[in-house]
Amino acid sequence: MSIPFGINLGFAVKRLPAASEWARFVREKLNLDLVQFSFDLIDPFMPLVARSALAAQVRQAARDYGILIHSAQVGLACYTYNGLLHPDRAGRQAAMEWWQNAIELAAELEVEAVGGPLGAMSVPDAADPSIAERRYRDLLDSLTQITELAELHGLRAVLVEPTPLRREFPHTIEQAIALQNDMRERAAVPIEYVLDIGHALYQPLYGKNASLDAWFTAVGEHIGVLHLQNTDFQSDSHWGFPDPRAEYDVAGFAAQVQAANLTHVPTFLEVFYSFEADDDLVLQNVISSVEHCRAKLAVTA
Repeated sequence: MSIPFGINLGFAVKRLPAASEWARFVREKLNLDLVQFSFDLIDPFMPLVARSALAAQVRQAARDYGILIHSAQVGLACYTYNGLLHPDRAGRQAAMEWWQNAIELAAELEVEAVGGPLGAMSVPDAADPSIAERRYRDLLDSLTQITELAELHGLRAVLVEPTPLRREFPHTIEQAIALQNDMRERAAVPIEYVLDIGHALYQPLYGKNASLDAWFTAVGEHIGVLHLQNTDFQSDSHWGFPDPRAEYDVAGFAAQVQAANLTHVPTFLEVFYSFEADDDLVLQNVISSVEHCRAKLAVTA
């Protein structure tokens, strides 16, 4: 048995933005047939005519190259905003409009799920417990609406990505459990977690004993996607393989996934590079990273 393995398309941003370009690279150079789409490739706020035209190109490229697009995920661009936790109501309303457009685009892409990090509180809001609580309650209302929109557009699940940032929800195992409990009677479709190993094992927040097993034990039944990256546990690195700064134990990760009975959950390599980095070196590192992870992810039944 092997863990379903693919790649998040964030690596293609600015380098291989056309659907035919990234699809050819994924199929011919990476020998993969599973991807997670990044909204950095098509901004949901793009004018509808352009957005639909680009979505049609994505569908066609996926058919041409035999690629399954599993889900559509918040990228770096949207993550830079405060999103659904913006301190101003107008900012939160704009974020909800973005999510509505994102869900519509995900449906156009014919994926089964949509998601990502939900937002970040400002420093002043996070410092005031009463405001922080109000922001969380607002977030529950927003997430309820997002699941309803997802159901309306035929999506199977909404993917929420825990982050290692104290001003975001959820950023701890306890918060992830609480979110499931608070949304149990409210969610129109299941809320599943995107568990990124670079987030879950971020030692400056969680300490040296940070553990994937703890996440798997607590919320394993709610994990819908795993994100894999090379990290030194001191930063949300998203490095590839090889990298002189770190070598995350992918074989050990595979063993933990198997022990937790999560081998049915797709794992997506998520690597980012500076835009000014040499293109040939970047793409070669993407290739070597996929080869490294694919070899290490094979598990025995």
